[in-house]
Amino acid sequence: MRLATIDLGSNTVRLLVVEARPGVPWNVLDEAQEVTRLAEGLAAAGVLGEAPMARTRAAVERYVARGVRAGAKHIRVVATSAVRDSANGSAFATTVAQATGHDVAVISGDEEARLTLRGIVSGLGTPAGSMVAFDIGGGSTEYMLAAAGTLTAAVSLRLGVVPLAERWPFPGPVETERFEAMRTAIGARLMAELPAEIRMARPGRLIGTAGTATTLAALDLGLTRYDPVRVQGHLLGRRALEGCLTRLGRLTLGERAALPCLEPGRADLILPGLAIVLATTECLGVEAMQVSDWGIREGIIADMLDRVS
Repeated sequence: MRLATIDLGSNTVRLLVVEARPGVPWNVLDEAQEVTRLAEGLAAAGVLGEAPMARTRAAVERYVARGVRAGAKHIRVVATSAVRDSANGSAFATTVAQATGHDVAVISGDEEARLTLRGIVSGLGTPAGSMVAFDIGGGSTEYMLAAAGTLTAAVSLRLGVVPLAERWPFPGPVETERFEAMRTAIGARLMAELPAEIRMARPGRLIGTAGTATTLAALDLGLTRYDPVRVQGHLLGRRALEGCLTRLGRLTLGERAALPCLEPGRADLILPGLAIVLATTECLGVEAMQVSDWGIREGIIADMLDRVS
């Protein structure tokens, strides 16, 4: 059975098409992602802008067409924080549904966390002890505490790389004081907004997923072309993370954009994302982050497979 999902995120639209059967590892037929920055200007305006909506709608239309061409019997489009948090998000979801012929499911932060955790566990396996997983997005960051793969606590914070990049732009090499001000502000929010059960968990593993985490892994591995097999499960210790900051901090925005492992549109977002990672390791008292190439898309596919099998 062929299934497709489109993750309509606050920064990136992602496609995944698979051939799947219950109890058997699925075969990826097509996957793609495009930075459309749907959340651009949302923090200041409270509504989605016309240009971001047009870019995002066009990307979803293209990806739905690719899913149809690939023979997907079921296609699920899922929208996250930018759509659920904006005053005109519901209207935008309706417009996308009308344009593509497929309903857009606007999911809650809790559901986003559940699906993300399911995708991570599907890819990395079920850990024996406790873990905290986090998904840094364009408009929000989800944190999940799990014991033996079972979700025990979750929270979705309005802490995304797009508004951070708008507040703390770094067009040139990093000014240390400004970066530390951003990092400190993020840390203060984590201390204030993370539930105590997550903040005090001292997990056996910290797992990061989505674009920031996978890009940092690719940088640390020195990849000239993204390789999900090598990224999956890669461990980034505190020294490696600080090394990424040193390397990125020397570069201008244009030089960051020219790095082979940074997808178009992520050059100004990687520093805010790295600040969230560093603040998270400090808040939770952990020394390393393991990277998961699998996340919400794979979680959605697993859920779809349960429903249609």
